[in-house]
Amino acid sequence: MSSPRRATQSKPVHRSRRTSSRGSRSSAKPRWILRISLFAVGFLAALILWAALARAFAPLANTNRQNFDAILVLGTPADSDGNPSPELLDRVTEGVHEYQRGVAPRIIVTGGAAHNRFTEARVMARVAQAQGVPAPQALDTIQNACYSSHILASHGWHSVEVITSSYHLPRAAMIVSRLSSRRLEWRMHAAPASLTPGIYNSAANLVEIFKTARYLAWARWIESCSP
Repeated sequence: MSSPRRATQSKPVHRSRRTSSRGSRSSAKPRWILRISLFAVGFLAALILWAALARAFAPLANTNRQNFDAILVLGTPADSDGNPSPELLDRVTEGVHEYQRGVAPRIIVTGGAAHNRFTEARVMARVAQAQGVPAPQALDTIQNACYSSHILASHGWHSVEVITSSYHLPRAAMIVSRLSSRRLEWRMHAAPASLTPGIYNSAANLVEIFKTARYLAWARWIESCSP
């Protein structure tokens, strides 16, 4: 009669071991998920910090000269009706002011139809002409400073003042600084945000931090400088 009792007593012990093993496996999975999550958060925080520091210390010129071969106004979208947006007006107006001050004898406006069907450069050229600049050169296929440098070189122009919005200035400067090996003398110049609201520029600065992070970690290594 003692044998059946021993068999009966052994079953609960066997079940408890099986339950303990399952619990160990199930608790291990959340720990791995937590570690991966913490690593991802830490990596993102480090990348954002890197972008913020890079923006703070981005070079704004590679020359001390005060006059240039051309003024390059970087593109920004027109509105959905093809009218100049406040930011576009800010950039072009500052370009016209620099032209009138004698910083350069010509203005180049850039930007394609990236955000809607209206070509940025053509809208910007119309605005500049309305402000008294005779037929600015509109490069409607130009999307970045890399392509612009080739256009400048093809005309024998080797110095440029680049105008863009203040929030965009650091990342644009990083891109332009990579072209200094091509003997391009340059200076960045911020367009005052006289028409764009402060809340817009604050949001744009936050977005630019993430765009700068993407540029540092990915785009500058992938995008080539060949038109």
